[in-house]
Amino acid sequence: MSKSNSFMTLAAAACLIAVLAGCNQQKQASGQPQGGGPPEVSVATIEPQRLPVTTELPGRTAPYRVAEIRPQVSGIVLKRLFREGSEVKAGDQLYQIDPATYEASLASAQADVQKAEANLQAARNKASRYGDLVKNSVVSKQDFDDVQASLKQNEAQVASAKAAYNLASINLNYTKVFAPISGRIGKSGVTEGALVTANQGTALATIQQFDPIYVDVTQTASQLMKLREDMATGRIRPAEPGKIPVTLFLNSNASGDDTAYPAKGELQFSDVTVDAGTSSVQLRAVFPNPKKDLLPGLFVRARVEQGVAENAITVPQAAVARSPDGSARVWVVGADNKVAPRTIKTERPVGNVWLVSDGLAPGDRIVVEGLQKLKPGAEVKPVPAQNALASLPEKAASAR
Repeated sequence: MSKSNSFMTLAAAACLIAVLAGCNQQKQASGQPQGGGPPEVSVATIEPQRLPVTTELPGRTAPYRVAEIRPQVSGIVLKRLFREGSEVKAGDQLYQIDPATYEASLASAQADVQKAEANLQAARNKASRYGDLVKNSVVSKQDFDDVQASLKQNEAQVASAKAAYNLASINLNYTKVFAPISGRIGKSGVTEGALVTANQGTALATIQQFDPIYVDVTQTASQLMKLREDMATGRIRPAEPGKIPVTLFLNSNASGDDTAYPAKGELQFSDVTVDAGTSSVQLRAVFPNPKKDLLPGLFVRARVEQGVAENAITVPQAAVARSPDGSARVWVVGADNKVAPRTIKTERPVGNVWLVSDGLAPGDRIVVEGLQKLKPGAEVKPVPAQNALASLPEKAASAR
């Protein structure tokens, strides 16, 4: 064979290989396998389920009760009777204000009472004698009326003196400043020798009770109204009649992972006023805090278990695409294994799935993997998806 014939043979073989490769690439681009069969896609079958409806909301801890200690009388502080940062009980004495002037005022008030009582006794005796004399017309009716009026005045003076005595006694008692609630007391605003005045603006100290402790979170008004609508129609019912459990998560480690607080709380109330600036409503939950692990002011996440949706329909988030107008859609596999897009209505994300309120029915098959191979009316080879909904929590799912 000549060299020219060999060269032409090699060139023809190279052209044949190039043509075959181009055909193969064209088949792959059209979504058809090399063997010519329909493309293989992962499919999940829609099955209704019992779905806990929860909402995760950011919030902050707040003390259960707060008492700012202020003096009710003026004077010099003689003693501070507590250790800053310690636990105090209701009724413990915290400060001692100089009682000397108030003791003197009490003694003077007591003397005024005794004087008024003595005058009253004299007026009673005189009124009794005049009563006998007026019957015998020894004294005039006018004199008798004057004596009776004097008796009433002396009775009023006794009552006034006793009131002054009680006030002096109260002021003396106020020189001892007591804790109105149990809790942890902060730093003291004054030291021994400081002059304090009655009802001053600056607190002597502050007591906070944080066992139990409040957690204040906010929810949008639209979410709250939708939840109430669903409960009214029966689509969502309370998990426990009369109770709404709450789980707390704390960012308490170096890795940034959230840690669940061991004790569950309970929702106390939702505010009746919508914040005009944020269109949100405040929710308040209460948690037990026996070890004082939770301090006021902590930033936390609260998972509110708002209810249970019966016969809920969910789809994996990976199976949902968005149209240019923002609507959600999925690819549904028909009985003839041909796919078609379908618009659905999603309510909220739950874990890594969407809660669907309209557009799908039990038994529908949707494509969860292989979406790039699809076009309307194309035939596919459906393969059951592995654990398409496995990540859905069994007892609680968060709606962010």
